[in-house]
Amino acid sequence: MKWNGVSRWPLTTVSLCMPDVFTKAKRSEVMSRIRGRENKDTELALARLLRANGIKGWRRHVEIRGRAVLPRGPKIRAARQHRPSNNQRTARRSVPTFRVKPDFVFRQVRLALFVDGCFWHGCPKHATKPANNRAFWRRKLSSNKKRDGVVNQTLRRSVWRVFRVWEHELAKKNEARLVGRILRELGG
Repeated sequence: MKWNGVSRWPLTTVSLCMPDVFTKAKRSEVMSRIRGRENKDTELALARLLRANGIKGWRRHVEIRGRAVLPRGPKIRAARQHRPSNNQRTARRSVPTFRVKPDFVFRQVRLALFVDGCFWHGCPKHATKPANNRAFWRRKLSSNKKRDGVVNQTLRRSVWRVFRVWEHELAKKNEARLVGRILRELGG
């Protein structure tokens, strides 16, 4: 179909039932190009800020592994009880473990630093709620928040400190305050 100067699609094909203007394959291709890391507005901006202020000792996306500490409570007591096993190797494997890749890791002081996008992690100041497909987005964004909480709790129980930075804190006007907060967390 040729461009007619107004709309690419005839009015008969555009309806309220049509969820997307792309085919399934094209939407998949478009979504696959969206990066989950190395975002210029968040991670790369913070990396530049850390370098500009001489903050050293960090690495990006280093995997932190450890033994998961099971939460306390009546439902978990049965899982906490150690049942002796003939096969020690099997018993060792049954211990739950965790793997987390924070955006920035300061191993020497055991600090995990995450940079959270205002939309994706539900910033109280700047989060917006999409008008279309509300049920999906409500589930998606609430599961992101829930996962953030589980990651925080798991790392803290494993004697790691967790520091989260909102995307809007990376603005020029907030840089000095953010650098001060990071230096306090690092103990310097």
